[in-house]
Amino acid sequence: MGLLVMILGLAVFFAAHTFTTKREVRGQLVARLGEGTYKILYSLVSLAGLALIVWGFAHYRAAGMWNVWQPPTFLKHVTVALMLPSVILVVASYIRGRIFSTLKHPMLAGLKLWAAAHLLANGDLGSIILFGSFLGWAVYDRISLKHRTDSGAPPIPVGGIVNDLVAVVVGIVAYLALAFAFHPVVIGVPVIGR
Repeated sequence: MGLLVMILGLAVFFAAHTFTTKREVRGQLVARLGEGTYKILYSLVSLAGLALIVWGFAHYRAAGMWNVWQPPTFLKHVTVALMLPSVILVVASYIRGRIFSTLKHPMLAGLKLWAAAHLLANGDLGSIILFGSFLGWAVYDRISLKHRTDSGAPPIPVGGIVNDLVAVVVGIVAYLALAFAFHPVVIGVPVIGR
């Protein structure tokens, strides 16, 4: 049951996020509802999808995971190593500097790296569906960005190398917090020493 709920959550979450890539239809809905109402609805649908994903995956894990393959131990170490640049890239999408300018979409690059890294370390069906879905969506969104035109959007202000250094420091702190606090406590899977 948990796996089905997670899949439903993925469908809801990615339907909302994919809708934003359809700029013309999205623009019509924003014009009809107003930008504030649209953002509230988008956030509520995304949060509902995320809640279903988390609830479903937790129940799937508690009921016993279905192993498809057993990743070798060294891939878990590769995953831990890949997570540092992944977190830094996500931070760099908010603290915009040269990393942001070079990659244009560091959030998507970080998301792809996060998903691919977790696919390396997890061989159960639920993890393959979960992380594979995020990886597939991030690839789709990056491709769709090449075809989008947001002519009315103001340019995004970008800083210099200082912002990159701040993004790296904040990324390292966030990485350590995720590895030593969040992942073992919230997810229930220790990152170090497993």
